[in-house]
Amino acid sequence: MQTAERLDALMQHLGLASACFATQVASDIAGFAAQRPERIDGLVLCVPTRLDPAPFEQVAPRLLMIAGDAGLSAETTGRAHARLPAARRHVLDRCDAAAWSDVVADRTAAIAAAMIQFLTAASRPNASPAPTASTGAHAGLTYRIEGRGPPLILLPFFLAPSQWEPALPELARHFTVIRLGGAHIGGVAALEDRARAPSWQAMFRTLVDLMAPQPASRVLDVGSGSGALDRQLAARLGPTARIDAVDVNPFLLGEAADLAAELGGRIRFAPGSATALPFAADTFDCVFSVTVLEECDADQALAEMLRVARPGGRIAVVVRAIDLPQWWNLKLPAAIKAKAERPPQSVGPGGVADAGLYARMRRAGLVDIVGFPTLVTLDDPDGPIWRYREDHVLSQLSPDETAAWHAARAAANAEGPLLQAHALHCAAGTKPG
Repeated sequence: MQTAERLDALMQHLGLASACFATQVASDIAGFAAQRPERIDGLVLCVPTRLDPAPFEQVAPRLLMIAGDAGLSAETTGRAHARLPAARRHVLDRCDAAAWSDVVADRTAAIAAAMIQFLTAASRPNASPAPTASTGAHAGLTYRIEGRGPPLILLPFFLAPSQWEPALPELARHFTVIRLGGAHIGGVAALEDRARAPSWQAMFRTLVDLMAPQPASRVLDVGSGSGALDRQLAARLGPTARIDAVDVNPFLLGEAADLAAELGGRIRFAPGSATALPFAADTFDCVFSVTVLEECDADQALAEMLRVARPGGRIAVVVRAIDLPQWWNLKLPAAIKAKAERPPQSVGPGGVADAGLYARMRRAGLVDIVGFPTLVTLDDPDGPIWRYREDHVLSQLSPDETAAWHAARAAANAEGPLLQAHALHCAAGTKPG
């Protein structure tokens, strides 16, 4: 099922003819907005960093985009507003919101007030009655319900640690708030989809080969996300696996624990920051981190990974490569090709998302470093991770360029599989003994 079908089925299950919606991940609601616009009373896109405006044309008069005044969300929503002039745009002062920013926690009052004002006006006077169940699951989506008033369906943020939690008390005073989760939406869907790609799995096999854990080794995953890689590692190591997995995001930790429930105690998920790991020194035989050091103080994270590793232990790190072009197998005009080849410049202060990773690992004190830059290939144009990357390109295109992109996409699809590839910087080293 596509996400639009899941949302439609869930609304039928809850007895909702229409509702208001809010999300950060525009692709989660894009299909539903294009196919079932009559079921959307009002829609808030909260600091989206990837946004194809085209699917939202029919709901533009009922669309509010909340953005920072700098960074990707500012650029993305600014270009979308030019394409969707009937939509509204609310700008947060002194805010540069990235995909992992905890924006609702940082700007609770401003975001809640903007949403309540806009969605109260958008809600239908004779809204569907509030669902009676407080929790449940349907069509692959989990839901939790609280509050009173017109229905407001909240889809997950991509990586925000607090998700919608800080604003819930205020939102629930005005709406029946229905929070969604599960493996098919938000950051969990993208992380799970990414982990299914054969080239991504090949990268991880190489990483594990270079760490060389034994069945009884203690292994730490720093920034575990949905736990997809931990489950793959547990399957490889067998029933004696001893994997600890930490993340700063309680929402992702809960989803990861649910997805790994059948593995029993082989994976232990716990809250923890890459820059302040909650473990004693010299604890783990192997420590790894995948696409996390872009978002934090990379040098401090490497120092912490060395601290908790045993002498002679192996440490492996993977980061996105924003210094290398990405590739699409489309025949594009030069101007569009130049935009499509530049990967999203997504890296936080102190983070690393380029070839500087290798020198940082050496400076941190690692020896016997093996680098293995990797090209990850995607071939599912309906998959969440493909949509997330393609939406970044589409957000930069004019209407004429968008039409040219879709024509090239259709031609490539007729000739063979659609392909997208992007690079990662990867390396493994040893803590001196």
